[in-house]
Amino acid sequence: MPSEMKVPTVSVIIPTFNRAWTLSSAIDSVLAQSFQDFELIIVDDGSTDNSNALLTQYGDTIQVLPQANRGVSAARNRGIHAARGRLIAFLDSDDEWMPEKLAVQVEFFKQNPTLQICQTEEIWIRKGQHVNPKKRHKKPAGDIFKPSLHLCLVSPSAVMLRRALFERVGFFDEALPACEDYDMWLRISCHYPVGLIDTPLIIKRGGHADQLSRMAGLDQYRIQSIVKLMESGHLSDNQKQAAVAVLVEKCRIYANGCRKRDKFEEADYFEDLARRYATDSHDGHY
Repeated sequence: MPSEMKVPTVSVIIPTFNRAWTLSSAIDSVLAQSFQDFELIIVDDGSTDNSNALLTQYGDTIQVLPQANRGVSAARNRGIHAARGRLIAFLDSDDEWMPEKLAVQVEFFKQNPTLQICQTEEIWIRKGQHVNPKKRHKKPAGDIFKPSLHLCLVSPSAVMLRRALFERVGFFDEALPACEDYDMWLRISCHYPVGLIDTPLIIKRGGHADQLSRMAGLDQYRIQSIVKLMESGHLSDNQKQAAVAVLVEKCRIYANGCRKRDKFEEADYFEDLARRYATDSHDGHY
C-alpha cells in the first residue's frame, strides 16, 4: 500500500451499508491486487451491523469514512471528494475483483491516453450460481449513449475513470434513491466514449434482498434521469431524439403498471409527460 505522503495512482472507493456479511471479501480482493499503488477508502453509510468492528481489524491498510445513512450516491461522492488518486475505481461491497483488475485497467489508460473511462467484463453469480448475462446486457464499447438509455450497461464495480471527469459532468445525484449509476453513465456517455476490456475481472454477486436493483418501480428514476438530461442542454439533436423515444416508451410501460395497481393519478402524470416530450419533439423543440 502507498504511504500517506505519496499520492496514489488509483483511489478505490467502497460504499457500504450493513454488508458485514460480504464486506471483508470485497476488501480482501482489493488488498490482493497485483497493482499496489492505490488507496482504499471505505465509506460506511450508517451501518448498524458489525461493519465497524470488521473494518477496525484492517487497521491503517484502509481509510474508513463513517457517515449518517444518506444513500449510495452520497457515500460514493464522499469517497470521491476524499480521493487523492488521478484514477477512481469503485467496488460495491457485495462484489469482488480478480487480482489483475487494477493492473489491467491502469495499463489500458496508459495505452489509451485520451480515454476518460473504461470498464471490464464480469462474471455473474446469482444466489451462489454462475449465470450468463442475457444478450441485452452485453456491454458495448465506444459511443454507448443510445443503448444505455434502455438499461444500465456500465457496472460500478467494473469501471475506472479519470477523477477530473467528475468536475466536468458532476457527481452522483443524491436525490435519486436508485438508478444513480444509470444517471451517471448517461451524463458521461453523451460526451465521452467508454472503453471496454473484454476480460471478466470482477465477480458481480446478486440475488440478495438488499440490492437496490430489486427495488420496485425503478423506471420512474430512469425517466427522471432522462428528463433531467434532456433539460440540461448537453445533448445533440440526434441524442435528444433517441432520448425522447426511450422516454415515451418507459413512460407508457410505467403508466400501464400504475393503472394495474390502481395508481391512476401517477399513471396520468407519466402519460402526460410522454405526450409533452413527444409533442415537443414533433414541433422541433428537441
